[in-house]
Amino acid sequence: MTYTTMTAVRKRSALHSSSVNEHLSGTASSEKVVQSSKSIHDITRTHPTAYLIFASLIMDLLAFTMILPLLPSMLEYYKNHDIGGYYEYLSDNISYFQEWLGAPKRFNSVLFGGALGSMFSLLQFIVSPIVGGLSDIYGRKPVLIVCAIGIAASYGLWAYSNNFLLFILARFIGGLSKGNISICMAVITDVSNQQNRGKAMALVGIAFSLGFIVGPMIGAMFSRFANKTHSRWFWLPATFAMGLALLDVLFIAICLKESLPIHKRSKKIINTLSHAVDHISIPALFKFSAVKNISKRDVTSLRSLGMVYFTYLFIYSGLEFTVTFLMYHKFNYTSIDQAKMFLTTGVVMALLQGSVVRRLPQSSTHIAAVAGLYLIIPAFVLVGIAESSQILYLGMILFAISTAFVVTCMTTLISKYGDFHQKGTVLGVFRSLGALARALGPIVASVAFWSFGSKITYITGGVLLLLPTLMMQRLKLS
Repeated sequence: MTYTTMTAVRKRSALHSSSVNEHLSGTASSEKVVQSSKSIHDITRTHPTAYLIFASLIMDLLAFTMILPLLPSMLEYYKNHDIGGYYEYLSDNISYFQEWLGAPKRFNSVLFGGALGSMFSLLQFIVSPIVGGLSDIYGRKPVLIVCAIGIAASYGLWAYSNNFLLFILARFIGGLSKGNISICMAVITDVSNQQNRGKAMALVGIAFSLGFIVGPMIGAMFSRFANKTHSRWFWLPATFAMGLALLDVLFIAICLKESLPIHKRSKKIINTLSHAVDHISIPALFKFSAVKNISKRDVTSLRSLGMVYFTYLFIYSGLEFTVTFLMYHKFNYTSIDQAKMFLTTGVVMALLQGSVVRRLPQSSTHIAAVAGLYLIIPAFVLVGIAESSQILYLGMILFAISTAFVVTCMTTLISKYGDFHQKGTVLGVFRSLGALARALGPIVASVAFWSFGSKITYITGGVLLLLPTLMMQRLKLS
């Protein structure tokens, strides 16, 4: 009886102990799952600094895009009211070629606008890697503040540019100061990892989309109520742009923390600046010479992606820049009409980048980039043949859909190459190729527009875009 009782007690004790162990084991397991899910959430979560960069870019891009609907009217103003006669001097110097080609004199503003656009981008191409190198030595924040101050100064000079030469000088200073975009991308690279970098990069794309929605609308509203026969009628929008730029300076100084700790900074100025030269040397850019110690297969993939990106942006930037002149000269669009077009395309881009592109799985990025490239071909052709606003809007909407996917997807594809310490270099070379394309595209497209008209220019551009599209489709990325 005693033995039986003791046995039963032992069994009950064993069962109780087993259930307690199972309960504790289950609790520990669930805690591990919770901790694991938290760590995954932390890894994939967009870093708060990326949102601060987003806010800074919004202020910068609002000021930058305000001039887009104003530029054709401004060049017409300098044509008729230039103090000092520099605009007329330039017009006289191209008159021989104008007569030889049969180009209408009213298209001179397209040619001068293209030259200004290319000058701005060329300066950005030269300065961005140097500024990036300096930020590797002195930190991101101080160099970003210097760039923002230079941008504000360029808008201040624009406000008082009562002659064409002073306006050119303002754009020159603005181009020299535009290394801020490169540093913003470097900050995002500093604070992000492979899992959340795509989301952070998409925020940059959204900032550009929102800038192109709101900025032109602000510029157009200023233009609508301005007396364009009055001296310096553009003083108010230029001053507003300067105010936004100064606000950006304060925002960076107060809110943004340094993302590059002192122990991670470059110690040797000469080595850093010589490394920056690799981002300016055109042969070195296409070879990705600045990227060291990666496999031959990865180098081949980088070079192929770089060539596709450069070819695409070279042709793309031509339409992007000259379309304001097309709307002004062919469709007689006012600044408000142009702003409505930018609003439409900007909304399309923002919606797609915020909802679809940002959530694309990495496995679908290549396919999405190819689809976007195919879509821009009919966009160019439709803009070229458009004789009505409806066809023009259709072409520009296709253009916006394509834009939402291509650049962001290609940036995501390129960012997977190289180890952690090489990501910034890879993206830096990629951005430099884009800046070089934007430096050449506007002037080539403007010369074609000036010489042959918009229809031939855009249809030819659409046909030529088949080249990067097919190249991208055939790429076997490692």
